[in-house]
Amino acid sequence: MSSDVLFQPLQIKSMSLKNRIVMAPMTRSFSPGGVPTDDVAAYYERRAANEVGLIVSEGTGVNRPASLNDSNIPRFHGEAELAGWKTVIDRVHAADGVMASQLWHVGAVRSREPDWNPAGGYDSPSGLSSPGHQFGEPMTDAAIADTIAAFASAAASAKALGFDSVELHGAHGYLIDQFFWDGTNQRTDQWGGKTLPERTRFAVEILKAVRAAVGEDYPVIIRLSQWKQQDFTAKLAANPVEMEAWLQPLADAGADVFHCSQRRIWEPEFEGSDLNFAGWARKLTGKPTISVGSVGLSGEFIAAYGGEASQPASLDNLLERMDRGEFDMVAVGRALLQDPEWVVKVRDGRNDELKSFERSAMGVLF
Repeated sequence: MSSDVLFQPLQIKSMSLKNRIVMAPMTRSFSPGGVPTDDVAAYYERRAANEVGLIVSEGTGVNRPASLNDSNIPRFHGEAELAGWKTVIDRVHAADGVMASQLWHVGAVRSREPDWNPAGGYDSPSGLSSPGHQFGEPMTDAAIADTIAAFASAAASAKALGFDSVELHGAHGYLIDQFFWDGTNQRTDQWGGKTLPERTRFAVEILKAVRAAVGEDYPVIIRLSQWKQQDFTAKLAANPVEMEAWLQPLADAGADVFHCSQRRIWEPEFEGSDLNFAGWARKLTGKPTISVGSVGLSGEFIAAYGGEASQPASLDNLLERMDRGEFDMVAVGRALLQDPEWVVKVRDGRNDELKSFERSAMGVLF
């Protein structure tokens, strides 16, 4: 199929995109002490120079001691850290790129560094890392308020530095998602509840604070998933009615775009319809959506962490879905990590030049 549908421009509030291809956020751990280096800047610059429509940064920690559990993941607060990100965005813009900073708090997720513990303890709604697994203590109201303020402050910094948008990481079993999920949010106060809309309040308050910090015309994206790293089969919303009750409050609070993560982009979200997660989010809220999940490769991305290589795969299913308007943008992860020129190769029909993905690519920046 023709790839022309991928190369249509798109305007989202103040953000102008040359095409519909998004570089998915991918944790790289190449920022010692949380400060992005010149190598990190060059990594993003190469993707911008090769026509990626929107780059979403790797997850960056907001100003809470427990927001990150790896000292080599970048932070989005502090003088040196923000100076590093200023270099990144200036180089991306010089290459005619557009970039969003992804703001992140990992919540109750164990560190890969055996001797690391956050000052003041881990943040989580109920002191659970997964259903039935105790991991610290529930957040106090003061800790919740401070976390909300930390997201808003980071968003304001992103706008001040010149980033074109911000994305909130509300997926994959990290802090915001831990509040959504009944398996990890067992609170009975205003931050919990038996229903998904009740458990959405934490994200709603973050979105309201971020919107107040950046103004009405600045695009705010939120990344969501049904699956969790703690449970690949988890579903927050079992049907469209439940999904609308989850997503609409987020839209009302200030989300302009839903970035809908699923393990395989071609799989339908609910029985009785072939719409995927992003398709349903767009249908239910009317907001633009980004779809992501194993795009352009034969193997799905979870298996890549176990060492599985993937071959270039047909984009026909993706193109058919975009051609009928199921979703607005598509995020590409491993294929762009392996090959900075992936977008221009697809645009120019150079499919025979597309590269296989090898796990070793996760250990280098190029």
